[in-house]
Amino acid sequence: MTAKPLNDLLNWRYATKKMDPSKTVPQDKVDVIIEAIRMAPTSSGTQPFELIVVTNPDVRSKIAEAAGGQAQITDGSHLLVFAAWDNYTADRIDNVVDLNVQARGDLPMLHAYYDNLKSNYLPREAHVNYAHAARQAYIALGIALVAAADQEVDSTPMEGFDPDAVDAILGLKERGLRSVVLMPLGYRDESGDWLLPMGKVRKSRDSIVTEFN
Repeated sequence: MTAKPLNDLLNWRYATKKMDPSKTVPQDKVDVIIEAIRMAPTSSGTQPFELIVVTNPDVRSKIAEAAGGQAQITDGSHLLVFAAWDNYTADRIDNVVDLNVQARGDLPMLHAYYDNLKSNYLPREAHVNYAHAARQAYIALGIALVAAADQEVDSTPMEGFDPDAVDAILGLKERGLRSVVLMPLGYRDESGDWLLPMGKVRKSRDSIVTEFN
């Protein structure tokens, strides 16, 4: 398969409103998307979120109820749940340090960098740290949307859900996590999706870009 130019992929993808429940995304394509999420950049390399991949129909049905009945959650074959750390802790940051030591060696500058990070992050209120972690999850979401398009897999980013309900369904609070955004994966129902035939709407370059030369 010849790789498509990036902008062609972005023009192809859209927030799919109706997915075909008879089609399942192959595991190799899901794995590519997951690996792209794993490789996404995050602030200070902390990767302060986890990815929950839900295929169980009963669990997805419960999550759909917490998301106002959005059918893509159950009509798609996979649901990705991006769950951010509820707070930064010394242990969580130390684990990041350990990963760096394994990959790069036990460098003095490494410890100094993350000690400084702890001195800045740990005194902050939990809601401030959660908001920061959630923003890192959104970086990964953006990467995931492009990766899905590259695999010709349809997806829909979703914020319209009850996070507390989803957290309870997936047992996230006990793990120090909070659900941030959902991303169903599947294949568009070309005969049933009202949005598919409509043109993509985006602001012009001149209206959205300011250049200082």
